[in-house]
Amino acid sequence: MGDNKEGSSTAAHSARASQTNNHHEQTSRVMELLYKIFRRVRVFSKTAAVTPGLEVPLSNLDVRNLSLKHVEDVAIPRAEIVSIPVDVSLNEVVKVFRDSGLTRLPVFKDTLDNPVGLLHLKDLSLKYGFNGASKEFNIKAMVRPVLFVPPSMTIGVLLSKMQAERKHLALVIDEYGGVDGLVTIEDLIEQVVGEIEDEHDIEEVELWKLEKPGHYVVQARAPLEEFEEEIGLRLSDDEMDDEIDTLGGLVFVLIGRVPARYEIVKHPSGAEFIILDADPRRIKRIRVIMP
Repeated sequence: MGDNKEGSSTAAHSARASQTNNHHEQTSRVMELLYKIFRRVRVFSKTAAVTPGLEVPLSNLDVRNLSLKHVEDVAIPRAEIVSIPVDVSLNEVVKVFRDSGLTRLPVFKDTLDNPVGLLHLKDLSLKYGFNGASKEFNIKAMVRPVLFVPPSMTIGVLLSKMQAERKHLALVIDEYGGVDGLVTIEDLIEQVVGEIEDEHDIEEVELWKLEKPGHYVVQARAPLEEFEEEIGLRLSDDEMDDEIDTLGGLVFVLIGRVPARYEIVKHPSGAEFIILDADPRRIKRIRVIMP
């Protein structure tokens, strides 16, 4: 009996040690990836302007999230996934890419629960451009394999997996095989280094940008009164004046909740607010289309 207990104790100790070693190895691999990313940023910054906020000190990296947070904690929910059917037309694909500002779109057959792969904007533009009507459109020839992951996977494991397989996006699959969400490599890295601005983000100092006449991309924190002066239109009324200071606050009051990403909120004046970026707690960025 004593020998059995001693053997069980030794086996348990070995298992814990192996698990600890695996965790350290995984953390080391991910840290190596993050060091490479920031080394490239620093080298680039010597010869060109870098978006303010990207130069995060490596000592500030919150590596605890690699093992504490799971895919389900950071994934975009199913309702907010922008995707396209496999029988979509070229014009429809171009419109989705243009309206969403995304560079990768999941492709599905019949329903999102039957994904067939991923379409990259680069592949589309190289093969068809944005006016390739003379060629017969064949999306199947451009679809890339997509990564499938469970919601319980830690973000450190997924980050290592994405690096190894050279993937930037993964679909989250639930226990029944359905698509539950979507996660990008940027979502994972932000959990360690903080929020990253990509090429579609507005610089922190710029509260709004005129895309074309009547179309603005606006930070949700933009002062409402200043934006009203910019567009020459009163968006709030006397009852709202005391409780709303920002454009994001106005959108929240209009529908009584935080809207989902890409949701369209209509204003009584005829203006439209398209939510470009938001999380469950707050609105971040809005496209305003004037009436």
